[in-house]
Amino acid sequence: MALMTDQTSASAPADMSVDEYIASMPQGMGSLNERMGIELVEVSAERVVGTMPVEGNTQPYGLLHGGASVVLAETLGSVGSAAHAHPDRLSVGVDINATHHRSATSGTVTGVATAVHLGRSTATYEVVISDEDGRRVCTSRITCALIPREKFTG
Repeated sequence: MALMTDQTSASAPADMSVDEYIASMPQGMGSLNERMGIELVEVSAERVVGTMPVEGNTQPYGLLHGGASVVLAETLGSVGSAAHAHPDRLSVGVDINATHHRSATSGTVTGVATAVHLGRSTATYEVVISDEDGRRVCTSRITCALIPREKFTG
C-alpha cells in the first residue's frame, strides 16, 4: 500500500488524501476521536501516525489519562487495519493492551502504529506513543479482525 499524507494520495481507498479518507468514513473520525483532538498525519496499511493533545485528556492529577493513550492506540491500529482490509473487508478491534512508561502533562503526544502482521483475517499493530521530546509514554498492541464487508451491509 502506498502512503497517504495530507499532501499525497494513492492508498486505501485508492487515490485519497488523509482528509479525503476521513471524509469517506460514515462518521468521519468519530465523535470520541474528535472530542479528544486526535488528528491523523499519515496513513497506510503498514504505518499510521497521529497526534493528540494532552490538555483535555488528563486524569485528576493532571497527567495524560492512560485510557486516552489506549484510545489513540486503538484509533491508529484500527485505521491501519481498515486500510489493509479495504475494499472487501472491514476491520473491528478484538484485542488491545497497553504499558504506560511515563507521564505527560502538557503538549502533544504522537502515536506511530507499525504493522506487525497483515493477514487475511487479522491485522496486528504495535503502537508507540511519545511526548514532544521523543520520550516513550506508552506502548500498545492492537489486533483487529478483518470481516467480509457483506456481513455488515447485506
